[in-house]
Amino acid sequence: MPSHQLPLLLAAYQYKFGRNAEAMSRHLIDDVAVGWDELGTDLLDGAPPALVNALTGGEHWPGRTLDHLVTLDGSPPVRMSVTDTTADEQDMQWGYVLHKEGVEVISLLHEDIGPVVSWSTDPRTAFNDHPAAWSSLDAPPAIRAPRESRPQSTPAAAPAQASPSRPAARR
Repeated sequence: MPSHQLPLLLAAYQYKFGRNAEAMSRHLIDDVAVGWDELGTDLLDGAPPALVNALTGGEHWPGRTLDHLVTLDGSPPVRMSVTDTTADEQDMQWGYVLHKEGVEVISLLHEDIGPVVSWSTDPRTAFNDHPAAWSSLDAPPAIRAPRESRPQSTPAAAPAQASPSRPAARR
């Protein structure tokens, strides 16, 4: 669901992978043989502790890949491409496509394409999980933007200090 996956993907891009979509793609796509069962909080490595806590409620869980699967005939599992029939057969409801400008979220029950959520989106943004809300013709359906407008990694501005050449302003 977007409300769970998008915060992890956005934070991973911004912190763990240093805004490098290629490095993130290598980790999430190229470095696994089959795919992911669950994305873990290890994607939040390097993120500020307050952001990690806001996204996870203090819980931590490892990512799990599907690389441990065994086929009926004993052959190694292979990555499949997602088509309408395989998505239905696998009970897949969501697709996430990494682009240079952001992550495309596809409601596989409704469309073949979806809106792109910018990589600069605050990971604390709450998103709608209703599949029909993710139309390719509309903006990504944010339910609520985070209260704090400055990024988690940006410290609050320090009060201006008086200097010998510039007296402090009076209020």
